[in-house]
Amino acid sequence: MFPTQLTDSRAFEIAQALLGGFDRHYRLFRATSAEAKARFERGDWHGQQRAQALRIEFYDARVAEAIALLESRFNAAALPMDVWQQVKLHYIGLLTNHRQPELAETFFNSVCTRILHHAYFHNAFIFVRPAISTEYIENDEPAALPTYRAYYPAPGKLRETLQRVITNFQLNGEFVDLGGDVDRVLTAVSQRLGEFRRRANFQLQVLSSLFYRNKGAYVVGRIINGFTETPFALPILRKEGDGRFFIDAALFGEDDLLALFSFARAYFLVDMEVPSAYVQFLRSMMPRKPRSEIYSALGLQKQGKNLYYRDFLYHLRHSSDRFRIAPGIKGMVMLVFDLPSWPFVFKVIKDFYPPQKDTTRELIKAKYLLVKAHDRVGRMADTLEYTRVAFPRHRFDDELIAELKHFCPSLLEENGDDLVIRHVYIERRMVPLNIYLQDATPEQLERVVVEYGNAIKDLVAANIFPGDMLWKNFGVTRHGKVVFYDYDEIEYLTDCNFRRVPEPRNEEEEMSGEVWYTVGPRDVFPETFAPFLLGNPQVREAFMRHHADLLDASFWQGHKARIQAGHVHDVFPYDPARRFAVA
Repeated sequence: MFPTQLTDSRAFEIAQALLGGFDRHYRLFRATSAEAKARFERGDWHGQQRAQALRIEFYDARVAEAIALLESRFNAAALPMDVWQQVKLHYIGLLTNHRQPELAETFFNSVCTRILHHAYFHNAFIFVRPAISTEYIENDEPAALPTYRAYYPAPGKLRETLQRVITNFQLNGEFVDLGGDVDRVLTAVSQRLGEFRRRANFQLQVLSSLFYRNKGAYVVGRIINGFTETPFALPILRKEGDGRFFIDAALFGEDDLLALFSFARAYFLVDMEVPSAYVQFLRSMMPRKPRSEIYSALGLQKQGKNLYYRDFLYHLRHSSDRFRIAPGIKGMVMLVFDLPSWPFVFKVIKDFYPPQKDTTRELIKAKYLLVKAHDRVGRMADTLEYTRVAFPRHRFDDELIAELKHFCPSLLEENGDDLVIRHVYIERRMVPLNIYLQDATPEQLERVVVEYGNAIKDLVAANIFPGDMLWKNFGVTRHGKVVFYDYDEIEYLTDCNFRRVPEPRNEEEEMSGEVWYTVGPRDVFPETFAPFLLGNPQVREAFMRHHADLLDASFWQGHKARIQAGHVHDVFPYDPARRFAVA
């Protein structure tokens, strides 16, 4: 029950301090996102990558600051529970005209769940459900940009309108040939839409901020004609050498946008005053994509986590199937389980590992953090990391309970009818590549082996060596994309030493069944991959036809040298065949 009176003056001061902590966080978050424009204009790709990584750390730092402040000023952990209920009510009042209320509610939860006992994790104390609507929030300051701009091309003036869409972003620099770029976009529009009858409400709606990631800036919007809406995105790149800009491609439709906003890609840097309005706009173009993933794609991964967990609890209330050990080959360091009706898997670090796995829980967590902060180039699944997650115990099958108690006893806690897991990663469920290959047609096998090799090459371009390249550590998405998801052996490519196997010096070495040459801790011998990967003749034939270079140490050495020289590779979130090829 909520208190009927607000009687404790400390409650309002605590609410103000909490909101002040959030507002500081969002100012810093937004400033870093806004600075992406200048980094893009001057081609500061390393700076862009650093900003993307450092921004992830902002949230936890501000939460820690808020907790320290509340403890020092109010002895927060010792406050009576009715004070905390009053804090929440005051906080709701402070959010009435706030432009990021949903994010501020999540910040409140993050602070309070670190202070309060688990028994108080319900709607009287934290925001289990949102209290403030995010519908129709807009920045109404006179000088502020609206969430999106609407353009109404007069008949025969679509070319001029498209050119104005681009110039309105006021990039500081010249285009190679903006007129030619717009002509190519117009051709792509006509190929996509064909001949159409222009309706009275024909318009282009374009989000007011560019979306920056890696070496690209993306215009994102939709074409509206009557009842037809066509999402689109235009990637703008910077020409190497002279720094001039050009439009690289034209992307249309939900599938293209889903690939652009994939869970396997780094978060965008976007300057947003009202993030919920951006999410609503994007969700209208990608209705199959959960709001949680859209928030995460915009760099608001804590909000994504919050929404994901709400969706998960809602699904649990409306389903009855049981958690089980996930299909596929069991991992040596992770116990993986799933709920068949829910498209995600849950990964728990085991308490012990076989001798060949020389690792620790702390090292494994560091690898997952590395992936979170790194450019995932569409080839590494994003993970949601949670602590102290309560699951309904009766929904676990007996085999899974036995496995958890055997491999992860230190992470389990019985709490009434709940099974609490103290630390868990959650990832999108994919078909393990080894299972996909078992049932693949010859055409599917060829395509997915090519995709597997492309995945490794994209990772290499992003300075990532997967470590364990076995098929079981990769998954196939519903769009047929091959994505890596097992990170316990991942390394920076530049930290590895790629070598050829030395020639044997005598017959004894040649005939030896053991490794007779010295191997350093990060030495890698690419030619030795073949026996582990290419036992299937069909797989071997397809692999050698398309990706034999992956078995040659010089391939890896060459990429390592380029990265060490400062080169940042282009990895496109669309088929290279879609490029206009004008650079």
